[in-house]
Amino acid sequence: MDAAFIDSNWFIYGLLPLLIFLARVTDVTMDTLRIVFVTRGNKIVAPILGFFEIFIWLMAITRIMANLDNFATYIAYALGFAVGNYVGLLVEEKLAIGTQLIRIITNADASHLINNLREKGFGATAIDAEGKNGLVHVIFVVTKRKIVHQVIGVLNHFNPKAFYSIEDVRSVSTNNTSYLPGAKKIRYLRWMRKGR
Repeated sequence: MDAAFIDSNWFIYGLLPLLIFLARVTDVTMDTLRIVFVTRGNKIVAPILGFFEIFIWLMAITRIMANLDNFATYIAYALGFAVGNYVGLLVEEKLAIGTQLIRIITNADASHLINNLREKGFGATAIDAEGKNGLVHVIFVVTKRKIVHQVIGVLNHFNPKAFYSIEDVRSVSTNNTSYLPGAKKIRYLRWMRKGR
């Protein structure tokens, strides 16, 4: 790159802060995704993301250290960090990685809700329990995160006043995936790969 261009005000106060901003957005987005993969126990993707994340960060911080008198790079660095967190959360939400447990508690008749969930391929496990105001039904549904909204849709249709909570599941038994929609297809694909 031309030395005159690098020393120009346009580069120092315009292009350089922009590059630092974009680098920071990228590395913080990767950091957010890396944390998600770490919590999911993914031993392959997390280290790869970590490598590129720290590589990009080193490039950005090196440019800042070389331009300590340029306050615009500080603003770009901090702004990139903030935007990177936002973008990382958006990307993670779109990817919808992992499995979640939906816990439904209702004191109304849950038979229609349970039957409809099972008809749609969701493994619904129901137990009777005692709540503050008497007997309640507790329903557990484990499903892929990307289709949790389908379970909530069924719940809102049959029992919109039911209480529910959603939490991440780190791992699911591979010996019995009948609780997950599409499990038969997954088992069939595994069977085909083994050439049986």
